[in-house]
Amino acid sequence: MDLNQKVARFLALKQELERREQEDNLSRYNKGEKIHRKQMQFHQCPARNRWVFGGNRSGKTECGAVETVWLLRGIHPFKPNRPNISGWAVSLTAQVSRDVVQQKILHYLPKRYIADISMQSGSKDNYKEGVIDYILVKNVFGGVSRLGFKSCDQGREKFQGASLDFVWIDEEPPREIYEECRMRLFDKLGYLYVTMTPLKGMNWVYDVIYKNSCEDPELKCFFMEWADNPFLDQAEIERLTKILDSEELESRRYGRFSGKGGLVYKEFDPSVHVIEPFSVPPAWFDNISIDPGLNNPLSAHWYAVDFDGNVYVIAEHYEAGKDIKYHAERIKSICSKLGWPSDRQGKIRALIDSSAAAKTLAGLKSVSELFYEEGIVVNHKVNKDIFSGISRVKYYLKKGDNGRPKLFVFSHCINMIKEFLSYSWDYGDAPKKQNDHAMDELRYYIMSRPEPPELKPAKSEIARDKDRLIRRLNNSKRALL
Repeated sequence: MDLNQKVARFLALKQELERREQEDNLSRYNKGEKIHRKQMQFHQCPARNRWVFGGNRSGKTECGAVETVWLLRGIHPFKPNRPNISGWAVSLTAQVSRDVVQQKILHYLPKRYIADISMQSGSKDNYKEGVIDYILVKNVFGGVSRLGFKSCDQGREKFQGASLDFVWIDEEPPREIYEECRMRLFDKLGYLYVTMTPLKGMNWVYDVIYKNSCEDPELKCFFMEWADNPFLDQAEIERLTKILDSEELESRRYGRFSGKGGLVYKEFDPSVHVIEPFSVPPAWFDNISIDPGLNNPLSAHWYAVDFDGNVYVIAEHYEAGKDIKYHAERIKSICSKLGWPSDRQGKIRALIDSSAAAKTLAGLKSVSELFYEEGIVVNHKVNKDIFSGISRVKYYLKKGDNGRPKLFVFSHCINMIKEFLSYSWDYGDAPKKQNDHAMDELRYYIMSRPEPPELKPAKSEIARDKDRLIRRLNNSKRALL
């Protein structure tokens, strides 16, 4: 091997090592200047039944994923490692499994350690976008570990029969699923760990787990809040703290149990937020927002904004079992009665769920295209982040310094009012997917509004200095012209 070949080989090895280091997120977990101490306490605890009650974005799911990968690989730094182990990662639904737990696992599991993958749905060649059934992971002992992905909506029967070394449950499970998972660990003295935000109030988890009514000596609870996560921005913490009420702060920030009910928008008060219709100045007209449906209701509402930034829901179309042509005619009719403006081509503009961009079952045209043919131009590039959207709606519902909220609903928008009063949390950190069509398109609209100044994170001194420098440069350029 001559010198050039040696240099080429060295550079290739160096590039491969750099690629592996970049891919290996696990090696950087809680290393460096910032350490999430609550996560490390969870990992170090020897108890075989551990529960992490954490606020949103407190780092609870992160530590569950890392614990799982450490066990699969046989490299756990604080526990006896076993060869060829088998475990489950349990989510509430298959979709949540794909979007949350599966993505977290793959983030910390380098591709070179994956021996094989079996899919529930989707392509094995693009496994990150599909729903994984199980992963075979190369273990440092020379064998292979197996991780199966399960969802609570499969029912208790699907959790029977297996003998496991560990089970990770992300978000609050039904009690029968929890008990069945415990039985899977019985003969191997395996580990069970649950990461969740307590959104359902003082239910069975509060009595059985938090209060440890069974007096289980192997049960240990941990609590994580936003301040425990050193990777969260302080300005963002302050911003979200302003939005949430005191009861929701207990669960969503601190991961504590509260006696609140399951309603998402407890702030909504019909005596405050529902008002009688009045003649709205055309200058206030802002946008229409649509959540499409065929068998399910299509929900469309008309939104106006006054010069103080208060939002008014002034009209409603809410109907199921009709085609796009029918809905378009109803929307155009309501626009005509209101005197709603159209664009230069005479078309009405609206926001719509991003699913409208997909082709219909017939595969010919999307919902967006069908609306366009009927004279309605829909923008499907909406922000669908549920947590951020709900937080922003809550801000509009809360009373400000003047004692008034910033969101009002005309009394004839009866379907939106009904949904406000019934929209509730499901298991885990998501609302129930039922009777939520108006709530969805309300979020799309509110998230399209400029962020209120009081919710914007304060700029750092460096950012402010950069803005001043840019202004001086721009002024200098204008002076030379």
